[in-house]
Amino acid sequence: MKTFTITAAIAALAATAIPGAASAQRGWQPIAQRQANLDRRIEQGIRSGRLTRPEARRINAEFNQLSRLEARYRSNGLTLRERNDLDRRYDALSARIRYEKNDRQDRRR
Repeated sequence: MKTFTITAAIAALAATAIPGAASAQRGWQPIAQRQANLDRRIEQGIRSGRLTRPEARRINAEFNQLSRLEARYRSNGLTLRERNDLDRRYDALSARIRYEKNDRQDRRR
């Protein structure tokens, strides 16, 4: 019975500690999730007409280049420096998508 109580206490402690750890990294997303979100935003911009074809082509090329860079980084194991570099690059691509979608160059004109 003692073992069960100790195990239950450890499980309860771990369950309360995990949300605290997640909030310590507020805003951090796994790379795969960031890629999916960026891809979704690009597709939505194309469908809505808020991205012109040349803008979408350039952004997709940048996205594909970033995916290849990530694959190269992952081939040897992802270091903290490489992770930070990818985060910075994904942030820049996200900002570019936001800018291009809001620059009032609609393809529907």
